[in-house]
Amino acid sequence: MRVPYSWLQEMVEVPSDPAELVAEFIRTGTEVESVDTVGESFDHVVTAQVVSKEPHPDSDHMWVTKVDVGGFNVGEDGEPEPLQIVCGAQNFNEGDHIVTAMIGAELPGGIKIKKSKLRGVVSCGMNCSARELGLGGDHSGIMILPPDAPVGVPFAQYQGTSETVLDCEITPNRPDCLSMVGMAREVGAIYDRDYHVDYPAIASETGRPTADELSVAIDGEGLCSRYVARIVRNVKVGPSPDWMVRRLTALGIRPHNNIVDITNYVMMLTGQPLHAFDLSTFAERDGHRSVVVRAAREGERFQTLDGVERTLAEGMGLITDGERPVALAGVMGGMDSEIEDDTVDVMVESACFDAGRTSHTSRDLSLISDASIRFERQVDETGCVDVANITCALIEQLAGGEVAPGYVDVYPAPAHIEAIALHMGRVHDICGAPIDEGFVERALTRLGCTVERGAEEGVLLVTPPSFRPDLPREIDLIEEVLRLWGMGRVEATIPAARNHIGGLTRDQRATREIGRIMRACGLNETTTYSFAAPGDLERVGMSTEGRGVPVVLMNPLVAEQTEMRRSLLPGLLQSVAYNEAHGTANVQLYEIGTLFHGRENASAPKERESLAGVLSGAMGDITWIQKYRPLRFFDGKGVVEELLSQLRVEKVRFRPAEGEGYAFLQPGRGAEVLSGGTVLGWVGEIHPDTREAFDIDLPVVAFELNLEALLRAARPHGAYRDFSSFPPVEHDMAIVVDESVTCEDLERRIRSAGGKLLAGVRLFDVYRDEERVGAGKKSMAFALTYRAADHTLTSEEVEKAHSRLVAKVCKATGGEIRS
Repeated sequence: MRVPYSWLQEMVEVPSDPAELVAEFIRTGTEVESVDTVGESFDHVVTAQVVSKEPHPDSDHMWVTKVDVGGFNVGEDGEPEPLQIVCGAQNFNEGDHIVTAMIGAELPGGIKIKKSKLRGVVSCGMNCSARELGLGGDHSGIMILPPDAPVGVPFAQYQGTSETVLDCEITPNRPDCLSMVGMAREVGAIYDRDYHVDYPAIASETGRPTADELSVAIDGEGLCSRYVARIVRNVKVGPSPDWMVRRLTALGIRPHNNIVDITNYVMMLTGQPLHAFDLSTFAERDGHRSVVVRAAREGERFQTLDGVERTLAEGMGLITDGERPVALAGVMGGMDSEIEDDTVDVMVESACFDAGRTSHTSRDLSLISDASIRFERQVDETGCVDVANITCALIEQLAGGEVAPGYVDVYPAPAHIEAIALHMGRVHDICGAPIDEGFVERALTRLGCTVERGAEEGVLLVTPPSFRPDLPREIDLIEEVLRLWGMGRVEATIPAARNHIGGLTRDQRATREIGRIMRACGLNETTTYSFAAPGDLERVGMSTEGRGVPVVLMNPLVAEQTEMRRSLLPGLLQSVAYNEAHGTANVQLYEIGTLFHGRENASAPKERESLAGVLSGAMGDITWIQKYRPLRFFDGKGVVEELLSQLRVEKVRFRPAEGEGYAFLQPGRGAEVLSGGTVLGWVGEIHPDTREAFDIDLPVVAFELNLEALLRAARPHGAYRDFSSFPPVEHDMAIVVDESVTCEDLERRIRSAGGKLLAGVRLFDVYRDEERVGAGKKSMAFALTYRAADHTLTSEEVEKAHSRLVAKVCKATGGEIRS
């Protein structure tokens, strides 16, 4: 909701500095996305003078003009050069001072000025009307400035007018704040001040009564809770007054004509969407016209105001004239009934359409409008008549219309709101603050509630207003009171508890330790959405085997997040892609989160905690001493090894990750992580096809571990071992084995054969040569460290232990010692 500050000032007293109001909005729960200045954003729009005006060679109503823009357009010789602009206006002559939008300008309504050709003639800008600049409703010709207006001056500087606009994010539970009146009421409640709005009134009613000419019927339940119609005759369609155009432009609405602009203006003023129909387009039968609200039939087609013919689904709301559709209920009008320049009689619709049906219609058709946004949040049906009267009064004043007597009001089930008992004791207990009863009464009254003293002491009877459907319970009223009183004023206290000692469980401590280890390894913690797209796992190339069936959301927020996630990897890859697209190449992230695995015929999914990480780019920036080294498989494996070492997980080993289940990993660059016979997870480089699916250019190393299995394998304490004070003895051993023998397998056999004296094993070389080593063979060189805990080793002891080790390893692997 865009809130023009000057308009708000006319309704309620506000601080002179908008930043103060912004802070109060944020404190009370209304986020302010930005504070814009409308009127200072006329970038590439300058004052100019018409140098020449020649008829277009291929048009009888267009002109080819040369326009002097001063120093803003420079030719090849460095001197100012007039712009060539094709113009269709007829109200200007050579020498006139005008306003010109140059290439690159963006005008109100999203109009972007580009170099173009109009019937074969190049046009390098646009000569602007007041309406195109958002400064008035006149678009019959371009805006003519006084003869003494300077040339080549930025128009914002020349005009000297601007409007501060607060762009507020309104939560779905506050439909009342999607209006200027609602925002003024909110400001009044925040500052405990009165607000006032001067609504126009109908001066006179004349002619045939509305009810004699028009009937309204609602054909079906759940379509429309109230429908009000009024007729205004003999209107004169034309441009809107400048004050209305400026306000609509500040609100982000492009002006059309006075009738349409009035309905938009009243909607933004009151929050009630309206629609104006050309009455002559409704079928007439014996001097009578009908309005029928009904559900669409499957496959029925309808052309909306944007010129698109749409195929409707069964149940979508339609407004018809008894025979043919004229509007999509609550969403958008139709082409055949729109207000044209020759419209004479107008029917004003002020209705309240079903929120759920309107939401489904607008989203199924991808047709989101200002009206549908308000209807899907629930519009106040009690105000339909008053809003219709305000609209007709403005049409009477600004378009010379004659308002027909009376109105048609179909209201099958009038709303009734019960009073809610608000106990001050509960207010104090829940808020944790001694909020004064007088403040509670004033705050709720400012919000539009009716407050009376109850029969009991400390009880208020509160009747919420009809425009606040989010206040059906006592707890909602308490929340409103605390919101205005201020959460920041509530003193922090420790919750009362008896016979309870606070503390973390073993798993909680271990989980925090895992986070500390990840951060120590250079990874940053992140949190991705628990929601996922239906094809996320297929996009990664990850098998769904063992991950259960997808848990589908009944009411997803967005189309791309309709399921609960079954792996952390897709979300982390999206984070890598986002960072890379925004210029951050070095990305190292980890996440601890919940996975959801659905089960057939089960009431709830199985939830499992998981730890995952991604490493892309390099670890650190390039410096004079540190060259670029992309992160690879062993970097990810090193992070996992460090984690398992710090958690004292025993019997850790890695085995190749092979098969369809690991198709998302590069062949030969992935491994399963095991502790004994338990698979903890996997680590590896992401396959290029998967990276391409996520638009990631740089290599990515990732890992994902079952957190529950990891916590079970972790040991809280390690056994103490004293440092040996006796010197080590080192031996090198190079053994030639088949290519199929892995380093892990060989190292495990070396440690097993080494006994108690073998203190360390380290691979330091791998050598391949068909002539010296043999085809299909490789030489792996290890540095072996021998040490005794209680004495200095003799050469005889070391040789005996080493010979035994070599014999056992060669026998077990079929290897040979390389001389």
